[in-house]
Amino acid sequence: METDNNIDKKVADTTSQEATEETENTIVEETIAEATENVPSSGEMSTEQEMDSSSDKEAKESLSLIPIDEYLASGVHIGTQQKTQDMMNFVYRVRTDGLYVLDIQSTDERIRMAASFLSKYDPSRILVASARQYGQYPAKKFAKAIGAKAMVGRFIPGTLTNPELRGFFEPDVVVVTDPAGDAQVIKEAVKVGVPVVALCDTNNMTSNVDLIIPTNNKGRKALSLVYWLLAKEIAKNNDIPFNYDLEDFEAELKISV
Repeated sequence: METDNNIDKKVADTTSQEATEETENTIVEETIAEATENVPSSGEMSTEQEMDSSSDKEAKESLSLIPIDEYLASGVHIGTQQKTQDMMNFVYRVRTDGLYVLDIQSTDERIRMAASFLSKYDPSRILVASARQYGQYPAKKFAKAIGAKAMVGRFIPGTLTNPELRGFFEPDVVVVTDPAGDAQVIKEAVKVGVPVVALCDTNNMTSNVDLIIPTNNKGRKALSLVYWLLAKEIAKNNDIPFNYDLEDFEAELKISV
């Protein structure tokens, strides 16, 4: 029988998770509003300006894997209130509340770059790891979609370096959800000379990361979108059938009762 303390803790955890999603949704709405508030109305723009503005938007949209609005809606641009020197080039701006916002175009470019890089490897030799809770489900779906290997949850030390360890695996390339949470995986990948692709937020150190994908690596919707796009592009590059919708990659909101 659960004690009152355990029940209180579960309720607190649930409230915290729900509050995080509510905060992200609020930030998404504010970002979209800020992105449009300075755009002149059609009555204030000349026909030529309207055409130029429309052309610029269409050009950017055509180069993106998905419409920019869909990136915004998933919150991939939402960073943290900390910024490392390593991630400075991927920061678009800082909000008045101190929250750093990532550049969505850089995220889109890096997803395509990472997909192109990973497509050069035998999928069965690609390892995707995720200790972060909301990264585990999309990481497993990513692995299933392209034929890679997933290791989620706690990573057993020695998995990449100790041949006598049960579960020992020799990947050719490693993908991680968070350089901080997946530090042991990265440490072992570096030791055996395996390149690392990592989803990196504004607060991450990236000294041992070979290819950075700048993104919110904590949000449920952001992680599902990035892993879905990455899998979709790899499948396309390798002529692998891809029959997954974005919703198939989205983890459920964890609610304890």
